[in-house]
Amino acid sequence: MMLDLDDRLDRIYENILDYEAKQVAELVKSEVEAGTDLKIILDDALIAAMDEVGDLFAEGELFVPEMLMAANAMKAGMEILRPLLSESDVPSAGKVVIGTVHRDIHDIGKNLVGMMLEGGGFEVIDLGVNVAPAEFVEAAAKHSPDIIGMSALLTTTMPNMPKTIDALHKADFKGKIIVGGAPVTLEFAETIGSDSYAPDASVAVSLAREMLGID
Repeated sequence: MMLDLDDRLDRIYENILDYEAKQVAELVKSEVEAGTDLKIILDDALIAAMDEVGDLFAEGELFVPEMLMAANAMKAGMEILRPLLSESDVPSAGKVVIGTVHRDIHDIGKNLVGMMLEGGGFEVIDLGVNVAPAEFVEAAAKHSPDIIGMSALLTTTMPNMPKTIDALHKADFKGKIIVGGAPVTLEFAETIGSDSYAPDASVAVSLAREMLGID
């Protein structure tokens, strides 16, 4: 006997929370083959699960390693959906360009933010690490993102944040800018012209939604 749709979506949801990437991919593929609406799979299974992960992290019940495992499980499902979503008329929550600033090669936090944003329904363009100000400007012109997120994991690379923000402002970037990273603080973010500061990946998703007026 085949489960009804809600139960099948719950299985995807639970497997993300159980970090079962292979199972998530198989279940999402089955839903696609069954003709289930892509937006329903995205909203009611993948995004819903990552919202729960964010809530559990905020409550101190999950930590970064568990968030990464859940995000990887969600990503396995997104690998199935992404090419189909790009061909359909399902809108994204918004477009976000992310990268680690110039001379900084740390990427774990940035990668987690990217996966959490994608799990939240955003289109993410990841520029990688050691991204020069000119590369952020070029990406802003090419992709017209709603938000640019940049991270720094070293106090020695933090000064490249205001340099990048200045370059974006000079290039007349109209979107929002979020900064984050272990040594970054709200006070620092406020002094360099950033629109907001995200202390962790869960907050980054909440801020992105708030900035774009998404409930």
